[in-house]
Amino acid sequence: MAQEGNSLSLQDILTMDNAEAVDTIDTGDKYTKIVLYKNFTWQYIELDRPNISDEDFQDDWDSESIHAYKDIPLSEIPEEVDLCLADSLHSWSCPKTGYVTSGFKFRRYREHKGTDIRLNTGDEIYAAFDGKVRVVREVGRAGGYGNLIVLRHANGLETYYAHLSKHLVKENDLVKAGEVIGLGGSTGRSTGPHLHFETRYMGRPFDPERIFCFEKGELRDTVFSLKKHYFNINSHYGQTEEESKAASEALVHVIKSGDTLGALARKYHTTVKQLCRLNNISQTSTLRLGQRVRVR
Repeated sequence: MAQEGNSLSLQDILTMDNAEAVDTIDTGDKYTKIVLYKNFTWQYIELDRPNISDEDFQDDWDSESIHAYKDIPLSEIPEEVDLCLADSLHSWSCPKTGYVTSGFKFRRYREHKGTDIRLNTGDEIYAAFDGKVRVVREVGRAGGYGNLIVLRHANGLETYYAHLSKHLVKENDLVKAGEVIGLGGSTGRSTGPHLHFETRYMGRPFDPERIFCFEKGELRDTVFSLKKHYFNINSHYGQTEEESKAASEALVHVIKSGDTLGALARKYHTTVKQLCRLNNISQTSTLRLGQRVRVR
């Protein structure tokens, strides 16, 4: 007859004398397993849990909406906040190491609010930090994101994992940094297999490459100083603080019928050459209706 044992750690189990485990059984808690032994006894094994609690996730928790903090204006967000990303109690993991195919920028006249990392369909995707699953969406319920997972982290940061081929977590699950939460794919608005990864704070996106070097799989620093001007699509990793501030104050014109580079230069007291430089276009480029052109 099986005997009920005390709750043990993984290290306890591995160092027990004459303990020959033959099988493990899942419980309702993914961090608690039942270990069966050859002598017909069994014991609980407690896996390492995330060092977080539900109290860390009270503000604007909403699993019905993809984006949280909708009612908080930019003016109420601090000018600068230091986010602890990793310490002795909290680890980190690059969600996917690989070549960056597209960054945080305007792309085809629309804002691309994350970083795209090349992968093969079925590649494992890892939780960047300890956190709790706020949103899980299937294709058709997340727009261009396709299969999507959104994690909330204890420091208020949120990370988005899009275009997945499969989810491996459920809403309200606690996850550890480095835990496999999904498999890469090409669902939603995607032209090929890649991970679309976003970082948001209080609902506002900023360049994920400020936190990770994806090509090397490295965390840039354990503490990240997030500045308000980083929330602008023109502000990205690699700029100086002065360049980032200037970019965040950029003025954008939406092209209407009859607009030309010459007319825009006269209207905004600049030159055609400067407009071309700001928008990486040539003087012979065709302006399309709805195109966003930076004029300052």
